[in-house]
Amino acid sequence: MANYFLDNDDIRFLFDHMDLAELARLQENDAENGDADYAPVDEADAIDNYRRVLEIVGQIAGETLAPNAEQVDAEGNTHNHDDGTVTYHPLVQENLDACAKADLMGFTLPRKYGGLNCPNLIYTMANEIISRGDGSFMNMFGLQGIAETVNAFANQEIKDEVLPRFATGEVTGAMVLTEPDAGSDLQAVRLRAEQDENGNWVLNGVKRFITNGCGEILLTLARSEPEISDGRGLSLFISERSEKIRVRHLENKLGIHGSPTCELVYDNVPARLVGERQRGLITYVLALMNGARVGIAAQSVGIAEAAYRLGRTYAHTRQQFGVPIERMPAVAELVTDMKVSIEAARALLYETCIVCDRENNNLRILEWSQNLDPAEQKERKQASRTYKRLNSMLTPMSKYYCSEMCIDVTHKTIQVLGGSGFIKDYAAERHSRDARITTIYEGTSQLQVVAAIKGLTSGTFEQYAGQLEEKKYDDPELAAFQQQLVEAKQKTLEAIAFAKGTSSAFLDLSARRLVDCAITVLCGHYLLSQASANARKRVVLAQYLETRLPQLQTACQIVQSGKLTPVEHYELLAGPVPVAE
Repeated sequence: MANYFLDNDDIRFLFDHMDLAELARLQENDAENGDADYAPVDEADAIDNYRRVLEIVGQIAGETLAPNAEQVDAEGNTHNHDDGTVTYHPLVQENLDACAKADLMGFTLPRKYGGLNCPNLIYTMANEIISRGDGSFMNMFGLQGIAETVNAFANQEIKDEVLPRFATGEVTGAMVLTEPDAGSDLQAVRLRAEQDENGNWVLNGVKRFITNGCGEILLTLARSEPEISDGRGLSLFISERSEKIRVRHLENKLGIHGSPTCELVYDNVPARLVGERQRGLITYVLALMNGARVGIAAQSVGIAEAAYRLGRTYAHTRQQFGVPIERMPAVAELVTDMKVSIEAARALLYETCIVCDRENNNLRILEWSQNLDPAEQKERKQASRTYKRLNSMLTPMSKYYCSEMCIDVTHKTIQVLGGSGFIKDYAAERHSRDARITTIYEGTSQLQVVAAIKGLTSGTFEQYAGQLEEKKYDDPELAAFQQQLVEAKQKTLEAIAFAKGTSSAFLDLSARRLVDCAITVLCGHYLLSQASANARKRVVLAQYLETRLPQLQTACQIVQSGKLTPVEHYELLAGPVPVAE
C-alpha cells in the first residue's frame, strides 16, 4: 500500500536528524490541553506521536489523494449560479472526509479544542506529503492557518465557538484578502466594514482570487476606518457562510483545479471583529501570510517531489538506442539536478520551520507563563527579537526558492519524458500546471526577494551564516566543504556591500542575485550538517557546491559590475508598447 511518508527516505532522515526533542519540549511547555486524554507523557512520546501522524498523512496521500487527483483535475468543482454557492467535486469531498476522519484538520490547534498541537515543522512535512498526493488539495488542507489566526487573535467567545468545528473538519475556511484593485498592494483594500446603530458590524464589497472562498468560515480584511486610506484603516473580521455572501464565479485556471478560487460579493454580511480595530493588515494578516508562505513552500516541494519521481521512473524504464535513457549523461544530469534541488529546498524549508516554531513558542511562553523569573523573561524577549529578524528573512527565502525550484523541476520532468510529458497520458503536465501558481500567490517571487533582501542588508544573513560556521568538522573533506562556504559567504558580503553603496534602484535590481547567493550559502551549510550524519549526503553536498558555487561567483561579478542597463535602457531594450489590433 502506498505511503508517502514511509517511502520518502529524505523526509524520514530529516525527521530523525533534526532535534525534535527540543521542539517537542517547547511545544508542550504550558500547552493548552484542557481535559484531553491524548497528551504525550514526555518528549519521546510526543515524537512518536508526530511519526504516527505523518504515517497516517502519508497513507491518505498515497491511497486516497493521489488516485483521485487526475479526475479532480479534469472535472473540477461546480459553481451553482442560482444561489451563488459551490459544490465540491465528490472526490474533493472524499479527500476532506478522509482527513477529518483521521483527526488531521486541527493539526496545530491546542488539544483543548480537539487539535493535535503539532509544531509547524511537522505540519509542514504533512503539507508537503499532501501536496505530493494532490497539489490542489493542499490549498484546502493547508488553510488551517486560518484557525491558527483565530486562536492567536480572536476573543475567547469566538475561539470556543469556531475552533472545535475546525478540528473536527465540520468547517473549512478562507482568508479573504485580495480585491480586483488590491492584489499585492493590500493597503488598497476597499471592502467596507460598517457598524449599525447597535454596534454590529456588516461588510459590503467584492473580493477576488479567494482560495476556497466557498468555505464556511471567512476571515475578511476590510476597511473599518474610511477616513484612513492606507493599511492603518483596515481591520480583520470573521463571518459565517450565508446567502449574503455569493460566489459570483469560479476562476477558470491553468492548474490546481481541485481548489475552488472564488470571486465573492458581500451584501450586508454580519461579521465580528477579530482582535483590535486597525490592526487587520499590520498585525494579523502579516502573521497569517507568513504562515501561508511557508505552506506554499511546502506545496512547492511536494509537487516537485511528485514530478521528480515520475521523471526518475520514466528515465529508468524508457529504452532508447538499446539502453535506459538514464544512462545518457544529459538525462542523468537532469534527473540528479532535480533531486539535489529538492533536497536543498527541503533543507531550507524545514530549517525555516524550526525558527518559526522557536519564535511562536517563545512568544507563547512569554505571554502565558505565570512564573517566569526576570532573567528568563529578559532572555526570552531578546530571543524573540532575534527569531523575528531571522524568520523575516528565512520565510520569504523559502517561499521564493522552493517555488522557483518547483517550476524548474516540473519543467525538467516534462523534458525527461519528452513527447510523453506533453500529453495528458502522464501527470507531468498536471504537475507543471499546478506548479505555476506557486511563484505567484501569497506574494510573487519578486515580492519575496524584496522582503528577503532586508535580511541581507541589515546584517541578519551575516550573523546567521557566522553561527552556522561555528560548527566544527573533524573530517577533512567536510572541513574543506565548510571552507568553501566561508569563502562564498565573504564573496556574497562583498557584493552586498557594493550594492548598498550605490543607488536604491541598483540594490533593487541586484536583490534577486544577492538573495540567490545567500540561499546557496545557507543551503550549503544545511547539507553540510546532514553530510556529517549520512554518507550519501556527502555526494549530494559535493554536487550542490560544484554546480551552485560557480553560479554564486558569476552573480557576485554581475552585481559588482555596477550596471543598471535594464533600468537605464528600458525603453530601448523592451521596445515600443505593442499597439492593440
